[in-house]
Amino acid sequence: MADEALFVGVDVGSGSARAGLFTADGRSLGSIAQNFPTWSPLTDHYEQSSEEIWRSVCVCVRRLMEFRNPGAVQGIGFTATCSLVTLDKEDQPLGVQAQDTVDKRNIIMWMDHRAVQEAETINATKHSLLNFVGGGVSAEMECPKILWLKKNAPRAFWERLDKLIELPDFLTFKSTGNPTRSLCSVVCKWNYDGEKNSWDQEFLKSIDLNNLHGRYFISLAGDVVQSPGLAIGGGLTALAAEDLGLRPGTPVGTSAIDAYAGALALLGAETQPEIGLEERIALICGTSTCHICVSPTLELVDGVWGPYKNVLFEDMFAHEAGQSVTGKLLDDILCAHPAFERISREIKSRELKDVYNHLNTVLEDMSRDKGVPVQELTADLHVCPDFHGNRSPIADPTRRGMICGMTLNHEPSDLAAIYLATVQALAYGTRHILTSFRRQFRAILICGGLSLNPIYVQTHADVCQIPVFVPAEAESVLLGASILGACAAGRYSNLPEAAAAMGGKTQRINPDSSTFGYHDKKYKVFEKLLRDQGEYRAIMQS
Repeated sequence: MADEALFVGVDVGSGSARAGLFTADGRSLGSIAQNFPTWSPLTDHYEQSSEEIWRSVCVCVRRLMEFRNPGAVQGIGFTATCSLVTLDKEDQPLGVQAQDTVDKRNIIMWMDHRAVQEAETINATKHSLLNFVGGGVSAEMECPKILWLKKNAPRAFWERLDKLIELPDFLTFKSTGNPTRSLCSVVCKWNYDGEKNSWDQEFLKSIDLNNLHGRYFISLAGDVVQSPGLAIGGGLTALAAEDLGLRPGTPVGTSAIDAYAGALALLGAETQPEIGLEERIALICGTSTCHICVSPTLELVDGVWGPYKNVLFEDMFAHEAGQSVTGKLLDDILCAHPAFERISREIKSRELKDVYNHLNTVLEDMSRDKGVPVQELTADLHVCPDFHGNRSPIADPTRRGMICGMTLNHEPSDLAAIYLATVQALAYGTRHILTSFRRQFRAILICGGLSLNPIYVQTHADVCQIPVFVPAEAESVLLGASILGACAAGRYSNLPEAAAAMGGKTQRINPDSSTFGYHDKKYKVFEKLLRDQGEYRAIMQS
């Protein structure tokens, strides 16, 4: 009997690489993760090493393929964070630190905010191309970061530089030796003109990026671009195949940014037949959260990135909104509280698995003791979650977080209440994003670590009054990456067909209509917190 057709998906997140093995119907056969380091040499500077990341990817795939036939793998797809990679003329890491271009730290991470001033400079041009990123670029995008490098990197850096490349595209380049870029990467993060399928020379000149110390932007950023899921070159090179434990020539799909790979799997998952594709929004939750939706019609939405044509599905426009910190925000809120160590010791002594599950239990106990519904435990506690800026729809990286209603209570119950108020604030942020669109959404599809937290999921359903669908396959980003590989192998004719075949079933969580009145009042406070912060700044700047 012939081996079952298998597909490998690789996802490089903010702190780890992961590899998953999937069947042609999207069934998971397992996954492996491997951490890699991040450096923060200065405030808001976050750097990584492409060498360390590739090593981690190879460890994952080789371990995944132990005791399996490499010949059964018919395709592989890669996805990663939207981080900037710099390579020299030998395609080796070229450090981005101005004082040491030999350093292996050659990645400026997506969450790096060193280029806030450069983003403001670009946005001040008011160029028409900026309409397709919600009216302005973010410091998390690549043009501001490259402009920062132009101002700060030494001459030696520019003399040795050969490639500026998005991390997902670096992985396909490392795998195939082919420098083809993904339309998803360059349109969403590099201000590539998706309508004309070309770089906009006039735009590059207007933001002073056309010429980079004698090097031309387009020659460094690449001029061969194709859609996600299309096969790249001749597949895995002999060297890459040896590194990964796969066969040379295994088809490699053109990459996608991690959030878009997750959206690919989520939007293809089962909901209700009458809910159209344009009525769905995908939430990809991790360190940050991305909100991605598609539509056949062009719609400009202030503060929301896009519309991006063909970056996910052909003849469809994608929008990407998001929150700069979600999972990381909850982790930091917990770790900073005086009761955290006490709770950690209790969890360890009782052999409990997860601090969030424990806090959810504490909230249930508090609700019973006080005789009020769980959500109403935060009536006097309000959070603005923009601790790392507001990505959407205010689109201001200088925004800051706020907590209103703090006391001197250092008990676990106080931490539980702050945790719940933060979860609610994140859901209010999602509602704020949804109300920016003209269309009505009828389904939220959610993946990532936070999708495993029942309070986070139920709160989103209640706050937005929209059913939330959680896929049976928890690793949606890995699944999306494997879908890219399946398309490259010719298993499916296009991404929508592949997503529908491999997306899988979901669990539906319905909103509780009785909670909406409470959340509606809290949302009004949330909106006022946003307005108040702007007023505070105006006072201080007057």
